[in-house]
Amino acid sequence: MSNFEPVPGNQQYDHSQVRNHRQERPRDGSVARRAALAIHTIADVAAVFLGLWILLYLLEANQANVFVEFVEGTADWLAWWSQDIFTMDTEGLRVLLNYGLPAVIYLLIGHGVAVRVRHL
Repeated sequence: MSNFEPVPGNQQYDHSQVRNHRQERPRDGSVARRAALAIHTIADVAAVFLGLWILLYLLEANQANVFVEFVEGTADWLAWWSQDIFTMDTEGLRVLLNYGLPAVIYLLIGHGVAVRVRHL
């Protein structure tokens, strides 16, 4: 038997099935998992910046430092909506509450949305 002869009982290979299979998207949820991971990560990064600013402020970091200025600017941008919700006389407590509240909310909403997207 030569190498070019079909083996008895085998069907001929159909290339159209391969093309149709490639066009279909896998339905294993990989897109939903990636989207959920992105949402989860964004919420975590936002909370980290807010928490880092609280820590730097409470430890009295040099606010003329470029890194500290960057963290403060990012935290201000993330917490614009919660500025001066709490107006305490104690400055450290005011910063803790005004930046801690959005950090917790971003974590709760981001992780909640990520769970919902993952189950799609």
